[in-house]
Amino acid sequence: MGQALRIGVSASALGLLRTSRWRSPAVTPLAEQAVTEQDGPLQHAIGLALRELLAGQDVAGWPVTFVLADELTRLWQVTPPQQAARLADIEAAAALRFQHLYGESTAAWQLSAGWDARAPFFAAAVPRALLAVLEQGAAEHRLAVVEVLPHFVTSWNRWQRALKPGAWFGQLHDGLLSVGIVDDKRLHAVRALPVPHGADAYWLTQTLNREALLAGCQAPALLQLCGQAPASWSGKAANAAHIACAMLAQARPDESTWSPASLLASAGCAA
Repeated sequence: MGQALRIGVSASALGLLRTSRWRSPAVTPLAEQAVTEQDGPLQHAIGLALRELLAGQDVAGWPVTFVLADELTRLWQVTPPQQAARLADIEAAAALRFQHLYGESTAAWQLSAGWDARAPFFAAAVPRALLAVLEQGAAEHRLAVVEVLPHFVTSWNRWQRALKPGAWFGQLHDGLLSVGIVDDKRLHAVRALPVPHGADAYWLTQTLNREALLAGCQAPALLQLCGQAPASWSGKAANAAHIACAMLAQARPDESTWSPASLLASAGCAA
């Protein structure tokens, strides 16, 4: 009761966590397994790594949430066509936008979205082949799959209500900064930005100002961030021209020693 599993899935490793609402610690890393490139196509290699990850673990009957690294998923904004009245209309618009952005059809992808015929909305896609190997691995170990979520989506769902007026949302993981551009209290766009080594508050400010210019909106007064940020980013900006950065949550005990795969699995976890 009150306990569950979370599995972080990336192209390089998988991490297994146990969460508990009533017992301490609230989140406990259990295991990690590397994904071996020599094991064939990526989805197949992830399936083999999942079996190794769960081997010997007493997990039968447990609920599990899979958190997928953003590199394995697609996330994009859809503008519904004028006078759209049916779900089929906005589904077709999402598929057309996907094809325009990524140069392929949605046939090999499973789509999910906050479908809305009246306003722009975001859609996410996960490879059907990846979903199949995750579901198969879960079934083999008698796990009950609760959710399969992209990394950004689970973090945004967890923290969007905590954003202050004029702030943007940020997620930093394994050298990639995913920025949720917020305009008029709505998610306007999502940008994935590689963070160079030694990036400081000046780099962050220049980068966010550029993204605001490209998005056609005002630069943020504050970036509220989840993840492990450089010390130079957080706290009150030393230079009045720099955009301030504040962490959305304090790190859990020993989290500084966790692997990227374990941190991925814990994303968006309220335990």
